[in-house]
Amino acid sequence: MEARDAGMKVLILCGGQGARLREETEYRPKPLVEVGGRPILWHIMKIYAAHGFKEFVLCLGYRGTMIKEYFLNYETYNNDFTIHLGRKSIISYDGAHEEQDYRITLADTGQSTMTGGRVLRAKRFVCGDTFMVTYGDGLVDLDIGRLVAFHKAHGRLATITTVRPESRFGVLNIRDDGQVSQFEEKPRLDGWVSAGFMVFNRAVFDYLDGDECVLEQAPLQRLAAEGQLMSYRHDGFFFAMDTYRDYLEINQLWQDGTPPWKVWS
Repeated sequence: MEARDAGMKVLILCGGQGARLREETEYRPKPLVEVGGRPILWHIMKIYAAHGFKEFVLCLGYRGTMIKEYFLNYETYNNDFTIHLGRKSIISYDGAHEEQDYRITLADTGQSTMTGGRVLRAKRFVCGDTFMVTYGDGLVDLDIGRLVAFHKAHGRLATITTVRPESRFGVLNIRDDGQVSQFEEKPRLDGWVSAGFMVFNRAVFDYLDGDECVLEQAPLQRLAAEGQLMSYRHDGFFFAMDTYRDYLEINQLWQDGTPPWKVWS
């Protein structure tokens, strides 16, 4: 699954407060909320890495120091190790975890900065002409390599992955006399919604304006109006962890042993 553009930066928005998941986010940032014993951020990075993309910029905000501490201690958390005590303390790690060759930049993008502002603040870490942006709470079984190839083929400035939303309720077809002619439990709805997992040309930075800039408002609206925004339609799995109910559901999928987003071996 190695990608030809392995050096492309992946910006992950990790700064929001996750207010609708207060049960888990009151004392830690949403990207550190665990799915199957690992932060959801870890799962997102594993999805990208499975396709060869291992250059990450984490756009930090709310409780960002906790994310810094997680990665600063990653080797000791995820390896057996031997420590030699004394004035010249030495730690030797036994074995190796699977997250090899990841390059992770942890960038403080402000406590109250909006999504577009966070991307703009991370501009100095983006060296190439193309980069990716996603959120720190969404899981997907997306082929990232195909997404990037689609973006490069159409030649526009921006691509956003879209999915058909699933209803949270059963949907009924009802006749005039009240008889139910059809019942469908949680069907997929018509239309498409954003799943994040975006690919941008560097020129998109010119559409962003300061810390108050909301990526999903004026920048994407302007790109669409100018014919510069394309949709990559994904018919597979997508799940955004917005509420405590979502948290329980996504953990149950992991416990069941067949999490659809686990595209790594």
